[in-house]
Amino acid sequence: MNQLPRTRLGRTDFEVTTLGYGAMELRGAPRGPEITEAEAEAILNAVLDAGINLIDTSPDYGQSEDMIGKFIAHRRDEYFLASKCGCVPGAAMGTDHVHTAENVRAGVESSLRRMKTDHVDLVQFHRSLTQQEYEEQGALQELMRLRDEGKARFIGVSGTLPNLDEQVRMGVFDAFQIPYSALQREHEDVIQRASNAGAGIIIRGGAARGVPSDWEGRPNYMLPGAIPKDRWETAQLDELLGGMDRMEFTLRFTLSHPDLDTTIVGTKNPEHLRANVSAALKGPLDASVLADAKRRLDAAGAVSAG
Repeated sequence: MNQLPRTRLGRTDFEVTTLGYGAMELRGAPRGPEITEAEAEAILNAVLDAGINLIDTSPDYGQSEDMIGKFIAHRRDEYFLASKCGCVPGAAMGTDHVHTAENVRAGVESSLRRMKTDHVDLVQFHRSLTQQEYEEQGALQELMRLRDEGKARFIGVSGTLPNLDEQVRMGVFDAFQIPYSALQREHEDVIQRASNAGAGIIIRGGAARGVPSDWEGRPNYMLPGAIPKDRWETAQLDELLGGMDRMEFTLRFTLSHPDLDTTIVGTKNPEHLRANVSAALKGPLDASVLADAKRRLDAAGAVSAG
């Protein structure tokens, strides 16, 4: 079996596969689609069997952490485990996050119990806040203490503009999880700045959330469904597929960013997982196709921000 490419995750000591797994799809009802324990067990083990070695989750993702603990804790040495903090475990959907020292510690220690592990490799703030907001009630200081205790090996942020540049300048975060795809290029340049500062780059939304099946009625990381659909059609990207389907093109566009370390893509469907792995094995788009796509997307308004 061909192996997925790997790259060092920023200044960490870990080489991650360029395709990671986002475990949001395991959260279950009512916040997500129904999923049985058998389905969760099958997809998690299929992820590891495919050679993917980064799994990203969150206390916000319903039963996701419990499923990881129940079904692959015995394979813990096979994957880099990333989760979030600032969340309120068990809170209703839409509940705001709480950035106190007490809540950060309670959340991380709950994650450890749920996932049956003594450490999370990367704990990320799940909200993209200012330095003052991270520090004013001790949240950042407590996360750093948890790192010093070995409960979190590295710390990071699920970050977005406008606060992302300040977070990079703080110099304390080992990795940033950033939304990016052909249809959402607003963070294209700040990804480079974060990588140049030594941080690991984890891309979310790199498959544009199921393009095109989820364009209608589902936000695409801060974008209404109509925007990515309009960008795709205005840029006439179908003319560049050359035998690829839209999912493969979109994922390989994301993998073409030179500063990407990994992109997390979630699914509960084994067939979709196999298709994602197959696309990732093909690597970045041909340089001429990528350049043409960016030219068309620039004209369509899907441009990078400064």
